[in-house]
Amino acid sequence: MKRDHLYTVSNNAVYDRRKFITNTITIAGGLTLLGTNISCAANGYSGKIYTVQQIIDLILKEGNLLPIPDTVDTIKAGSADMKVTGIVTTMFATVDVIKKAAKLNANFIIAHEPTFYNHRDDTDWVKNNSVVKQKEDLLKKLNITVWRFHDYIHSLKPDAIYYGVVKKAGWLPYFKAGELELDIPAISLQKLVEHLKTSLNISHLRIIGDPQQICKKIALFPGAPGGQRQQALAESIKPDVLIVGELSEWETAEYIRDEQLLGGKTSLIILGHAASETPGMEYFVDWLQPKLPDMKITYIASGDPFTWL
Repeated sequence: MKRDHLYTVSNNAVYDRRKFITNTITIAGGLTLLGTNISCAANGYSGKIYTVQQIIDLILKEGNLLPIPDTVDTIKAGSADMKVTGIVTTMFATVDVIKKAAKLNANFIIAHEPTFYNHRDDTDWVKNNSVVKQKEDLLKKLNITVWRFHDYIHSLKPDAIYYGVVKKAGWLPYFKAGELELDIPAISLQKLVEHLKTSLNISHLRIIGDPQQICKKIALFPGAPGGQRQQALAESIKPDVLIVGELSEWETAEYIRDEQLLGGKTSLIILGHAASETPGMEYFVDWLQPKLPDMKITYIASGDPFTWL
């Protein structure tokens, strides 16, 4: 997956200038800081004041994260200089999530996935897209800033998205940082599916395999890393079951089908993209809150867009 960097060479000067201005304001203190507190208090927030950029910088610093060239983790709407009254983490900054954030007086949304329906959030990806325009207008009207937090959260150690889903599934005793393999107590594929539906709050799951197959060695790959990486993982560790977020049905699904027809024993469970990564954005609240003790940070589920009939 190509990445688009937050601090590109072209805007390094802009970022340095912003940092200089922020430091200057901090040193100046006095009336400027007092005015900031009064302004934010009027919006129902009276804690320590941070701008969007200061919070982004804090996340990168606390996570020991180096700048990622060409990252997609950029501000999608709003302003880096906006003073933050509350934070919402979510998978997708949907229209519902935006409205709920506004009701919570949270004007900074940290979303894992795109806001404007394509990987780079290119608002001209489809010319004259009326839905994009309405969403932009809504964000502007409610004065909300959205920052995508994709590449950097996956770069945390451990990967917070992976850690979040493992934690919610109750598999932390079998977790090893940096590994995608889990050795869990033996369980049938049917029981494993039931466990995942309950623990991850998923109504339906798709599988390939015999429901009575005993599963112990699991390869867990949340999100949508692509068929090549999914199949490479399956080939390298030969798991009893490969659990993925999203896949191309003509890639990994067909690989698993033929693997079984040729006598192989790897089954497949598809969680769904959002369901497989949502727990990571929920867990991120626990990661971030101690670092911003005065700030209200709330996780809002963006939910499943599909209805099963």
